[in-house]
Amino acid sequence: MIILAPSVLGADFKNLESELKAVSSAGAQYIHLDVMDGDFVPSISFGMPLISSIRSCTDKVFDVHMMVKEPYRYIKEIRQCGADLITVHAEACLHLDSTIKVIRKNGAKAGVAINPSTPISVIDLILPFVDMVLVMTVNPGFGGQERIPYTLDKVYRLRKRCQERGIPMDIQVDGGVTLDNVREFLDAGANVIVSGSAVFKGDAAGNTRKFLEIFKEYPQSV
Repeated sequence: MIILAPSVLGADFKNLESELKAVSSAGAQYIHLDVMDGDFVPSISFGMPLISSIRSCTDKVFDVHMMVKEPYRYIKEIRQCGADLITVHAEACLHLDSTIKVIRKNGAKAGVAINPSTPISVIDLILPFVDMVLVMTVNPGFGGQERIPYTLDKVYRLRKRCQERGIPMDIQVDGGVTLDNVREFLDAGANVIVSGSAVFKGDAAGNTRKFLEIFKEYPQSV
């Protein structure tokens, strides 16, 4: 299934409830929430109070991307705030396998993220134990960046690797995704698309529908 995950970082925080309801009613399946700690990445975004406060605004999957050093410390609380899918960075976890187990123990789906320059071989052993891999297509921490071209090849090689091993896998891409280039990500093998400003700038509902129309051009199985 091809999934659109609008990133809250691109929304108008003064009107966050209406923004979330607009993309939800237009058909977005996930809501992508970037939690940044100012340590693993330079920026600080938001945390548990905001996630908890907006949980009632939509019934869509809360896809929480933890750009946080040693995120296992916060997984239980993030889950209690309403996270359905929790993604942690391979680079941020001393014991990645244990962190994945903590996510599952708390009843959430588990994802692992890798930065643009991190090879996919780093997560090879953990692939059978996660529901999704997030391939960062920009360096994490700031919105509005242009995608790094070589990351498309990473997505292609990761999809091929999963298919060769018989591992059904959602592959998410995050960074620089627009209506003009989203087909490149889909062609490479991604099926969970994160986009912030390209969704929320202007008509959020209309932009959501435009992404979903493009998705219809592709097979829905992975």
